[in-house]
Amino acid sequence: MPTLNPDAGEARRPLILRLDVTGQPVRWIPWRMAVVLESRDMIAWHAGEHSFTICGGLNRVSGRRSRVTVNSIIATKGRLRQHASDSLIPPLSNRELFLRDGHLCLYCGKQYSERMLTRDHILPLSRGGEDCWSNVVTACKPCNHAKGARRPEEAGLSLLAVPYVPNRAEYLVLSNRRILADQIDFLRKRFRNEGRLMI
Repeated sequence: MPTLNPDAGEARRPLILRLDVTGQPVRWIPWRMAVVLESRDMIAWHAGEHSFTICGGLNRVSGRRSRVTVNSIIATKGRLRQHASDSLIPPLSNRELFLRDGHLCLYCGKQYSERMLTRDHILPLSRGGEDCWSNVVTACKPCNHAKGARRPEEAGLSLLAVPYVPNRAEYLVLSNRRILADQIDFLRKRFRNEGRLMI
């Protein structure tokens, strides 16, 4: 069981997967928030194979160092207040779009680095298309340029896959760069069958 030093760099620490009491994934939280939830007895149950012990200050009376252990996956008691980030449709960004599509151009089928990829609107914005998950695909720069402000069929291109809106579990995997194996396993069980997320 790793011990986390509160003074170490925040970027190196894994995020904790927060669930509601029914086991539905909610969001990633920093370990400090998980410690607060644990200390306030707000954690209903733990899951996952990883746990972390956080060492705090010294108790004035006993002289002993305080310690709190949190798991990589926690379910919290009670109802969670809804935030904008909790909406059913996750926010769209190029990073998550490219991950959703496996860094493949969905026109030519070749895999590219992120700097060679673009967000293509199947129905162009100039023709009334929306900037939403179901109207965008990953495209390489040459294919996007060849398509221009046309629909794929008008440009002689075919889509290799149908775009989809990631569900909450899929989006949580897409949005965390340093996800732990037990967290991926937990979330993968909640992926939709039609999704093509490759993790």
